[in-house]
Amino acid sequence: MKAAAFAYARATSVVNALELLAAHGDRAKVLSGGQSLMPAMNLRLLSPDVLVDIGGLAELRGIAVRGNLLVVGALTRHVDLLRSPEIALHAPLLRDAVAHVAHPAIRNRGTIGGSLAHADPASELPACVVALGATIVVRGPAGERRIAAPEFFKGIYETALSPDELLVAVEVPVAGNGASFFFQEYARRHGDYAVVGLAARAVVAAGRFSDLRLGFFAVGDRPLLAAAAGKLINASVTSALLAEAATALADELDPQEDQQASPAMRRYLAVVLLRRCVAALLARPELEAGVTR
Repeated sequence: MKAAAFAYARATSVVNALELLAAHGDRAKVLSGGQSLMPAMNLRLLSPDVLVDIGGLAELRGIAVRGNLLVVGALTRHVDLLRSPEIALHAPLLRDAVAHVAHPAIRNRGTIGGSLAHADPASELPACVVALGATIVVRGPAGERRIAAPEFFKGIYETALSPDELLVAVEVPVAGNGASFFFQEYARRHGDYAVVGLAARAVVAAGRFSDLRLGFFAVGDRPLLAAAAGKLINASVTSALLAEAATALADELDPQEDQQASPAMRRYLAVVLLRRCVAALLARPELEAGVTR
């Protein structure tokens, strides 16, 4: 199957892209790397009248540290996240996650902005920005606005972006002293859609870990910040407390059944990932504590 007929407009600047979006409204779709949009169009899941191509806008590329923020341009490719020394130093969770995104051909073209705007609930990067406490920067006719990552994702392939707005950057807090990260997913094959995944961060200091943020994906209609489970866990976690956190997590999840897994299987795997995350954090040399009875 091939895409339905559409018009094509290549934006010459962000301002021009916004003009094109304003002119065509919800009949337009933004094209960046095209690794999610084009397959959806070929399957006739999406049939925009106009594609607004922003792929040539150098102003939307790049990774830079500005104060206590790591600013990643929307057109920064997955492969750039893998290779960036700034990402490795300040947000290694993104690097670790991108290694699980599809295959090299996809990573060479796909962009962080495209992945976030596509809002696939089984995608790695949306869960990462939720776990990292990142901010999504969007620009529209009324100017620029910043949206906390958990508030940006509204449902399956649905975000807080208006039809006349453009995602321009992601602001990630720079990892401070003691920051620790965990990423793991279950997939039937490497590069396949995740059955369940977890992106997490915590602060390890003074022999304890705190501020645990658990970003689960493929467990509902959007990435989930499992706040209740995260609050229950600390460096001196007991087996009973870990079981309580697992119960809280199961209550927070809203997994759907598909050809890959049942809701019960997804809940089970999410708890397994939670336990692995806690074990990995407690295994850090800064911590002497373990899971006690």
